[in-house]
Amino acid sequence: MSETQRPLRPAGDSEKITVNLGYIDLGHIDLLVQDGFYSNRTDFIRTAIRNQVERHAEAAQQSVRRRSLDLGLRHITRRDLEAAQAEGRMLDIRVLGLASIAADVTPELARATIATVSVLGALQASPAIRAALADRIA
Repeated sequence: MSETQRPLRPAGDSEKITVNLGYIDLGHIDLLVQDGFYSNRTDFIRTAIRNQVERHAEAAQQSVRRRSLDLGLRHITRRDLEAAQAEGRMLDIRVLGLASIAADVTPELARATIATVSVLGALQASPAIRAALADRIA
């Protein structure tokens, strides 16, 4: 794992999503919460998602390897991009987790050094960087 790539942290780094559930499903979740199986609705949903991810872990790992994805947090610094530029190479950023591009990276440097960006999870980048890479973000 490179110095700009770190494993995901299980708590604290999250993104809010909306889940539409039927009333009966919601009622079942509330019943399990009231009976003490889960602390709240979010705890139930998070546990259900983790159980499904674990259930398909082998297939997911094969897909991660096949797609050559970096797993976890990948932080792209200005220094990383300047080094790539000095070597005359373009970067293909492929991440399952969180990819972040440092705030001091200019749109010009990003366009000159980033060929593609494919993130399964979340991408943190300034609006200017997003605009500069719009045609390269999959």
